[in-house]
Amino acid sequence: MAAITVEGLRKSYGATNAVRGVDLEIADGEVFALLGPNGAGKTTTVEIFEGYRHADAGTVRVLGLDPARDASALRSRIGIVLQSTAVEQYLTVRETLSMYAHYYEHPRSVDELIEIVGLEEKRDSRVTKLSGGQQRRLDLAIGLVGDPELLFLDEPTTGFDPSARREAWQMVRNLTALGKTVLLTTHYMDEAQSLAGRVAVMVAGRIVAEGSPDVLARRGGEAKVRFRVPEGVSPPALSLSPSADGRVETSGDLARTLYEVTTWALAQHVNLEDLDVVRPSLEDVYLDLIRQGETS
Repeated sequence: MAAITVEGLRKSYGATNAVRGVDLEIADGEVFALLGPNGAGKTTTVEIFEGYRHADAGTVRVLGLDPARDASALRSRIGIVLQSTAVEQYLTVRETLSMYAHYYEHPRSVDELIEIVGLEEKRDSRVTKLSGGQQRRLDLAIGLVGDPELLFLDEPTTGFDPSARREAWQMVRNLTALGKTVLLTTHYMDEAQSLAGRVAVMVAGRIVAEGSPDVLARRGGEAKVRFRVPEGVSPPALSLSPSADGRVETSGDLARTLYEVTTWALAQHVNLEDLDVVRPSLEDVYLDLIRQGETS
């Protein structure tokens, strides 16, 4: 069963076509990342899914419901974690979650939520005393209060240090163990590559690419073998000559290229500095798709 199904979605604001014929399907229980630059139409698309905006054309089904007609029924089944959330600063973590729990008929246990997001030691701390990462954990707990089937996550780790980002990623992964579907919007390509089973890239109101992060990354071309040739040593007979700093980068059959390079190095008693296999990243392909999409 699909958590979200979209066909021919369109939305305009006056002469501006924000969403131009989007087709999309997000499976139940998956983490799906919607990527794109500012102004691509992501926010409008997600707000239509959430029932906060109406489409001009197309068919949208979220958890089997039409968000435009069934917004009230839908909102009891979804959770939304915005990029920033206004929370009463002088309530404790427990008090905050208890307050939000009263808005739902069948809320999740407050103590269980605190455990899910790793705030056990802060349950009686006031929100104003939480670090940025801890406040983001609280935002996620608020989004889970109603025990939603589908969670919308908007830029979940903006402003996080590397350690806090990794912890947040693990929390998102834990949501799939709870049976949740997650629609993630992020500007961090490594975040999308780490968390999402599938991604879609949106540019100028259209989906220009869709698939798993690894499959999309391979659209960036072949993997390359890169190394530095020591000074005074002639490079092996490969297709490319070294640059001024002695670096060599070559592509082709990866196994054969590595074999040729390492065989040459061993025969010449050469220590290859910085020997590395460089693969195209999702970010490389993403930037290329944006350039193509904005000029089409």
